[in-house]
Amino acid sequence: MKKLQLSYAGHVSDRIQDLYYGKVAPEGIDLYFIPLQPFEAFNRMLHGDFHCAEMSFSTYVIRIAQGKLPFVAIPVFPARTFRHGAIYVNRHAGIFKPEHLAGRCVGVPEYQMTAAVWARGILQHEYSVKPADMKWVTGGLREAGRKPMIDLDFDGIDIRYEQHKTLNDMLLSGEIDALIAPQVPPALLAGHPDLDYLFPDYPEVERAYFRKTAIFPIMHVVVIQREIYEQHPWAAVSLYRAFEQAKRNCMNNLAVEEPLPVSLPWLPNYAKSIRELMGDDYWPYGIEKNRGTIDALCQYTWEQGLAARKVGIEELFVQNIANLSQFKL
Repeated sequence: MKKLQLSYAGHVSDRIQDLYYGKVAPEGIDLYFIPLQPFEAFNRMLHGDFHCAEMSFSTYVIRIAQGKLPFVAIPVFPARTFRHGAIYVNRHAGIFKPEHLAGRCVGVPEYQMTAAVWARGILQHEYSVKPADMKWVTGGLREAGRKPMIDLDFDGIDIRYEQHKTLNDMLLSGEIDALIAPQVPPALLAGHPDLDYLFPDYPEVERAYFRKTAIFPIMHVVVIQREIYEQHPWAAVSLYRAFEQAKRNCMNNLAVEEPLPVSLPWLPNYAKSIRELMGDDYWPYGIEKNRGTIDALCQYTWEQGLAARKVGIEELFVQNIANLSQFKL
């Protein structure tokens, strides 16, 4: 029987690389893996360039609420990141704790981007600082002129688009007081003394947040063209199982103590500390192990005016893999 030919676009990480190199193959599918940075994969998938792709999770949730989506999702999460460390400040702005952000001007590459949704949700629910308490500027972090991936209206939010300056330069000059971005501003990476993290000890703050909430923020999800899924629903299960196997291979590899699988001294000790805090399957796929995290993101997109209603978890993923925890690999 001829295999189904599918293209997939997304970034290559240790969790995904066995799919990219062909060490793991989805059953019945000949997968053409196109390595792309996430932002390009998102935009091109929205224009129908691929059969499957990595997608911004917040964009997917927003589009579900709008009813404007030509694709469906499987509960595979290629990117997850705690976001306390994604908030940066100009030292001269006098911002030393989250509450100091009230009344300030905050930059963000795109208001609806998943990293920003999580950061704002954390500020609101952990520190009582609401999005409407701040003024917002969107634009490119390193290059001016970045335009939003999707058009949205924001009632009650003071927000403007900056076309000619970068957010990095605006943070340095003090035109914005703070910045939320998934990438560290170049000036901070270069050690500029005027810039700092809102939480200088963010790894410890993020660990405390996980102990309190059990939330490991999801950034991206895997989506499939709806037409492909409707014609070949089995392909969703095949893709899920392949992504799961590739991730398990990665986790098993990270547990190897000799020789070191990654060029980082003390990796086994660090990996052990992560497992002690987050459990052996600390990067889970599927719905049930991620229910609290997914529900939080759906709550935040609604609270922040990005979605007209709170999207239900059952709306997000294809029905034939709603209970994939029962599958044995």
